[in-house]
Amino acid sequence: MTKVQEAFKNKKAFIPFITAGDPDLETTGKIITAMAENGADLVEIGIPFSDPVAEGPVIQAASKRALDNGTTTDNIFEMVRKVRRTVHIPMAFMTYVNLLFVYGKQKFFAKCREVDINAVIIPDVPYEEKDELLEYAKAENVDVISLIAPTSAQRIGMIAKEAQGFIYLVSSLGVTGVRTEIKTDLDSIVKIIRANTNIPVAIGFGISKPEQAQKAAISADGAIVGSAIVKMVGEYGRDASGPVGEYVKKMKAAVMKAAD
Repeated sequence: MTKVQEAFKNKKAFIPFITAGDPDLETTGKIITAMAENGADLVEIGIPFSDPVAEGPVIQAASKRALDNGTTTDNIFEMVRKVRRTVHIPMAFMTYVNLLFVYGKQKFFAKCREVDINAVIIPDVPYEEKDELLEYAKAENVDVISLIAPTSAQRIGMIAKEAQGFIYLVSSLGVTGVRTEIKTDLDSIVKIIRANTNIPVAIGFGISKPEQAQKAAISADGAIVGSAIVKMVGEYGRDASGPVGEYVKKMKAAVMKAAD
């Protein structure tokens, strides 16, 4: 079992997302700590990027705020290094491939290992091109998380067989953002994944309410929430750690009901 898979040791996992540097990195560190203290099983940390093609308007705006504040990848690594003194749950970066090329692939994954980032999610790297990154990630014991979308169709089994850590199942077409209803037949997709791998599956995109998180955790092994949390950070600013912590506690309780 890798450190990422430890997030699923209680059968169901809640995975919150936060954009690093919004409104500043000190607040990001406080929010990550609050998430861990309130039951998060793994924290996804978004590295702000100028062209975040998978993100909806909420996370796009957060990325812009973070970049406008002068947030850099090196600053984020230092923030994680400090947070790691007290937070020991698995952590993953969500970022875009251009950033890795500019920063340097080998250097990026080496820094991930140095500060104990356990996985990286790169939504703009197709399955057929992942090998260009895997050699560097494997050398540093960092999982590269595979995404499966409703349009993956006949590629689902192929992607699942080579997945690491957990599979990020995208709930619906389009970019990230809160949705009132998720209509995708996720059970059918999870069934195909289960037939090809024992790696856990977590569902993300569109989840914001406890009942949606519980439903996702019944279908799969966990739920991922991003935009709803990032929106709270936009509203509360430097005081966001308390409200976000309360939200994470509520969502984790909903996810654990799926294990009953």
